[in-house]
Amino acid sequence: MTEARDLTGLSDQEKVPAESSQQAGVVADRPAQAIVSSDIPDGGWTAWSVVVGGWCAMFVSVGWNNAAGVFQTIYERDFLQNYSPSAIGWIISLQTFFMFVSAPITGKAFDSYGPRWIIAIGSFLQVLGVMMMSLSTEYWHFILSQSICTGIGGGAIFFAASNSIATWFKSNRALALGIASAGSATGGVIIPIMVNHIYDSIGFGWALRVVGFVFLGLLTVTNVLLKSRLTHVVKKPHPKDFVEPLYEPPFLFLTGACFFFAMAVYQPGTFITLNAQREGVPGHISSYLLSILNASSVIGRVVAGWVADRAGRFNTMIVTTFLSALFVLAAWIPAHSTAPFIVFAVLVGFTNGAYVALTSSLVAQISDIKKIGTRNGTNWFMYGIGALIGTPIAGALIQRDNGGYLYMQIFAGLSMFVSGCLFVGSRYVQIGLAWKWI
Repeated sequence: MTEARDLTGLSDQEKVPAESSQQAGVVADRPAQAIVSSDIPDGGWTAWSVVVGGWCAMFVSVGWNNAAGVFQTIYERDFLQNYSPSAIGWIISLQTFFMFVSAPITGKAFDSYGPRWIIAIGSFLQVLGVMMMSLSTEYWHFILSQSICTGIGGGAIFFAASNSIATWFKSNRALALGIASAGSATGGVIIPIMVNHIYDSIGFGWALRVVGFVFLGLLTVTNVLLKSRLTHVVKKPHPKDFVEPLYEPPFLFLTGACFFFAMAVYQPGTFITLNAQREGVPGHISSYLLSILNASSVIGRVVAGWVADRAGRFNTMIVTTFLSALFVLAAWIPAHSTAPFIVFAVLVGFTNGAYVALTSSLVAQISDIKKIGTRNGTNWFMYGIGALIGTPIAGALIQRDNGGYLYMQIFAGLSMFVSGCLFVGSRYVQIGLAWKWI
């Protein structure tokens, strides 16, 4: 059934942020309440081809990031035996950090110039970094190639893709971003399996070169299909552009929620295999738990995007975030055999995937679409800080627990719970306690 729209071209659902801003005492013409014009196509060949390009972009950027844990075991066993697991873990943590803290720069460049050169530069860095990993043998080699090169390259690709998709969709925005972000979960399934099998057959160097050539093909598709709907105007960057959104209560609560979730979201993927092995789960099963988690995430991203466009994006995010906390505290902690670990991987993969699919659509919902790059940049920058400190904190808690995982699991579950509460806060300052689409 077609939604009723007034002369502005906005449905009643889409008016919620503007109405709620007046209730919250926020000036109506601030960026968070800007009304997007009704000429957004919300579908069609061009719009959905951008989603296809975005899917490929997500595979090689966030998908690569999701699969980074596979290298922890390889480095410990074959390349960096003289380094502690914690020191090796910093290679992966720094990769995530560089990916997300580059968001303000990438976002401002997107608002001024569009995605073309951002995607081209990111593609070059991503492929270069993977190829240089194939030649790496020392700790600092991996820091330069994996942490810095693919971190910055992957960030440029991811943010250009998610920002571009947001300009083509309105009522189907969460679904479109969910479909595209399914590419990252698919990468998280395929890349670890591909690396392990090729590594065992012909070695580490060629495993990475094969990955690099796959990335090159997918990024060619991305560079051809990805484009922005907006006419971009060059704007002189200023630090206040990134700080201003934090003065808006809905955005401040949203960013805080993303920060706390980032501290926890990587812990299941990072530690589920080691935890399962400690509990006696056979190696031929435990080694696939990360891929099972990411496979479930594919479904979670698409389903959550579809539901969010109909039940409300904030409403859906709140439910899935609290479910993530529940699954960590009530399903992961009691897991001591094969079946519970598999069940937990499926459940938390689904809900964590929903988070990734919905984050950018929430930012777009309370933002002027012409400033989507800058505002996404501020939010993802804070996410990057949370991701950077989350894994070291988790590792320290495991060490404090004499190699046990209980303290880390409690930390992850409570961080997710706090995140859910802050999402509720963002919703409350927009519409109060009323039950409606938002």
